[in-house]
Amino acid sequence: MTTDYLVTHSGGFHADELLSSVILTRLFPDARIVRSRAPEWITPAADRIIYDVGGAYDGDARIFDHHQRGAPLRDDGQPYSSFGLIWKHYGRDYLAALGLPADHIESLHASFDASFVLPIDLTDNGALSPSGPLAGLTLPSLLETLKPNFDDNEPGADDRAFHAALAIARTFAEAKIGKSAAKLRAETIVEQAIVETGAGRVLELPMGMPFRPAIVKSGADHLLFVVHPRDKDWCLTGIRREEEGFALRADLPKSWAGLSNGELESVCGVKGASFCHNGRFIAAATTREAALAMADIAVAEALSEMESEAVVE
Repeated sequence: MTTDYLVTHSGGFHADELLSSVILTRLFPDARIVRSRAPEWITPAADRIIYDVGGAYDGDARIFDHHQRGAPLRDDGQPYSSFGLIWKHYGRDYLAALGLPADHIESLHASFDASFVLPIDLTDNGALSPSGPLAGLTLPSLLETLKPNFDDNEPGADDRAFHAALAIARTFAEAKIGKSAAKLRAETIVEQAIVETGAGRVLELPMGMPFRPAIVKSGADHLLFVVHPRDKDWCLTGIRREEEGFALRADLPKSWAGLSNGELESVCGVKGASFCHNGRFIAAATTREAALAMADIAVAEALSEMESEAVVE
């Protein structure tokens, strides 16, 4: 079965068919996108994949619409958009085409579905309606701003806008997948560092990288701070309690907040201490030794505070 055409509807566009097109054009780079509602195009045939149009869902016939009665639902009852359907059928092949390790594909397929695909599906179906000041800054809203204005009657304006928006949608989708893939690579490094740290409270890493997922997965609840080198200095940072929000397992010492260089050295007693954020979630030092010394002080103060709180309770 050849794929010469990728068929979606003409006219205005939305995030779901744009992102479906991101997946399909990666897998079928020689296929031509056809934007049409003409019956001869939206009828299944061996040379095409049809999505977000056609009034049917049939994976074997390669038609993936979700606007019809009896539209497909996820196992938990939540609705699909065309993006979710294309991701379900072609997402794993897409991840493989990006060159991701075979043993990471299932995990990445599931995580991208939950964090990126599902919100697009829900928004497109009206099951999720972002509100508040940031509502207009969601990816679906931003992609829709790329549609031609209502009075742009230039021939081909819709198609030109679609392809321009497609390039932008590709950038966001592949960047998101790249970040998720990087987290999996980091996980192996962090897990090994946790083993080497043992019962210590400070995790030292060879470079800056995502560390919280691996710490949580490993059950390393004893860890309070992370130290790693940066471009020209060393970083000491806290560990968030939750994936969202800013609450930390332990804050850096209150006396360090907002200080830098000589003032910070004087207060903490560590030569080479160079900066502490006023929010007390990150600090810096000029050397590894200084960063580790600051970490030891921060651990001691945090444990003392925890003991005091336990006595009060």
